[in-house]
Amino acid sequence: MEKDVNDMTYDVKDVRLAAEGKARIDWAARNMPVLRDIGTRFRKERPLDGIRISACLHVTTETANLVMALRDGGAQVLLCASNPLSTQDEVAAALVADGIPVHAICGEDNETYYRHLIAAIEHEPDITMDDGADVVSTLHQKYPQQLSRVIGGTEETTTGVIRLRNMARMKKLAYPVIAVNDAQTKHFFDNRYGTGQSTLDGITRATSLLWAGQHVVVCGYGWCGKGVAMRARGMGGHVVVTEINPIAAIEAVMDGFDVMPLEQACLIGDVFITVTGNTSVIDRRHFERMKDGAIVANSGHFDVEIRVTALREMATKVSRVRPFVEECVLSDGRRIYLLAEGRLINLAAAEGHPASVMDMSFANQALCAEYLVKNRGTLPPDMYTVPLEIDEEVGRLKLLSMNIQLDTLTEEQKHYLASWEAGT
Repeated sequence: MEKDVNDMTYDVKDVRLAAEGKARIDWAARNMPVLRDIGTRFRKERPLDGIRISACLHVTTETANLVMALRDGGAQVLLCASNPLSTQDEVAAALVADGIPVHAICGEDNETYYRHLIAAIEHEPDITMDDGADVVSTLHQKYPQQLSRVIGGTEETTTGVIRLRNMARMKKLAYPVIAVNDAQTKHFFDNRYGTGQSTLDGITRATSLLWAGQHVVVCGYGWCGKGVAMRARGMGGHVVVTEINPIAAIEAVMDGFDVMPLEQACLIGDVFITVTGNTSVIDRRHFERMKDGAIVANSGHFDVEIRVTALREMATKVSRVRPFVEECVLSDGRRIYLLAEGRLINLAAAEGHPASVMDMSFANQALCAEYLVKNRGTLPPDMYTVPLEIDEEVGRLKLLSMNIQLDTLTEEQKHYLASWEAGT
């Protein structure tokens, strides 16, 4: 039930978990030096004074550090969960104890999820921050009267960017949104190294699987798929990639992976991982061909990549054999193991990306919020890439925190690059 304490409404599992949450938030902060530096500057300059931010993100230790940096910059932030299974309840409690309203409970049902989403919208945001575009979509469909006050938004997932680009293409997007997901310092590192490591971490925790010798089928070879495939091979797995994009498929082949249609891969796969941002990637026709004991997991944002309803309809018996593992016994006796109900495995069964990776992603979020405020009223409704100067600043700050220095151009080199006269 929602509570109202000191004029702040929130809905978390148990505020008494705050001390544990604070310790975990502080631990993550040690590995987020870029965001810490931005937070220090924000406290001095207050670039977000008076700005209301509604953030629909994974409620984790790393997110907590972002929210506190935004708060330190003067913003009034409300946080709700972007996934029912990814909330760390102790983190939610710690933020509430620190005066930041949170609406998120791990394992919340669909009704509660959308009640929390509505709370974020009723916060009347000037800026929206999304993982999956649920706030933007709901705001446009059910609260159009609020759209005129929104300065802009940010989106940090491939799935959300796909939705928002479709809105922009159809002229339905009413305010500018920056695709933080597409920042070079985001997808090169967060999607590849973060998703790669955390996905295998989640599956390992859920199953206690030995990766060596397993045939691992990775559905999708975007930046997330590249990371998953790389890490699975590094753990000794035999990796097969499935793709619809010929260029991505060629890259997978050149990277040393087998590429084949999913229906063919189903005959040999031991572990299946979806990372496409699309729906019904693994469907009934695939379950019908899978080996006994196949493990199926999703690391895309929404729980639509695996058609879970089809699997459960096919099963004569469904039982939970481990905390995040459902055993689905088919009529012919084959068993297929579904992980985390088809939801985001790296956050449902593990802790998501390492803090050092999220440091860059959330630094982009914070600086893009500042950019939206500075450019208020000058950006027409559309999808925007992260400004290059922000992307490069995040990279520069990260290298600085690692005590790594770059070369600099000489005046001669600058002149050469700016001219056209010189030839062979």
